[in-house]
Parts: sequence; structure tokens; C-alpha cells
Amino acid sequence: MCNMTFEETSGDNSSERMESVAKALEEVLSSALPQGCITVGVYEAAKSLNADPDNVVLCLLATDDEEEDVALQIHFTLIQAFCCENDINILRVSNMRRLAEILGGVKPGGEPMDLHCVLVTNPQSSPWKDPALSKVNRFCRDCRCLDQWVPVINLPDR
Repeated sequence: MCNMTFEETSGDNSSERMESVAKALEEVLSSALPQGCITVGVYEAAKSLNADPDNVVLCLLATDDEEEDVALQIHFTLIQAFCCENDINILRVSNMRRLAEILGGVKPGGEPMDLHCVLVTNPQSSPWKDPALSKVNRFCRDCRCLDQWVPVINLPDR
């Protein structure tokens, strides 16, 4: 069910709403990270999605504009199809540098993380009841009502 107001669908309010959703996404990632509820990497995400799709609450696909890796785009297409089939919200995220800042960006050995695909999962103890996650999920749902199945969010530099 779509409950967007005219203001939300028109361009007047869209930049403010995008900033609000980007901030909520940063909050979700910042709170999920210490709980161990983040999976990074295309391969790791595919394994997690295959093993327990019901535990995934959000999928982020990230690239920089100048990136044109055909294999990565094929992986994205497959992950998007899987997420749509399993009712998992998906966001396309631009500004990988900011995403790396939020998530730490480096593995313990100093090797950079593959941040092209990031999954947020439920904590082991209980499902999330996070207002920031609710805001992001509502945004994804509203975008689907407008036939925008994979909305794009730009994480602003800090």
C-alpha cells in the first residue's frame, strides 16, 4: 500500500527527504556494525542470502559513478532479483568513500573491504525495532510504489 503525499512525490521535498534517509541509513549502519549485523562483499553477501534470506533486513549495492565493471553489474542484477523475490529492501548507494568511513573500510589485516554489497541482518537475540531502519524501509517501500525498485541514496560527505 502506498501512502505518499503529493509533497513527497514532487521535487520540492525530495532533497530534504533524501538527506533524511541518508542520515537514517548512516544510523542503521553505525548501530548494526558493533552488533555484528553487517555482511560485506559480493561473495559473502550471496552466501548469506542463500543460507538465510529471512534474516536479511536491508541490502546495499554500492559503486562509484566511474566504475563500469561488467561482472559486478551482473552480480548486482542477480542480487537485486534475489532480494526482490525474497522481499528484501534494496538501496543503491553512491559515495563509497563515505560508506568505507562508516563501516571502517579495512579488514583486520589492512586489506580494503569489498563494500560493493553490504547486508544488514537481524541481531541474533531479537528482530530490529529501530526507528532509523523503519524510516529506510518506508522509503524503499514508497519508492517501489513509484516503480523505482532500487532507489539511489547519496551518502553525503562529513
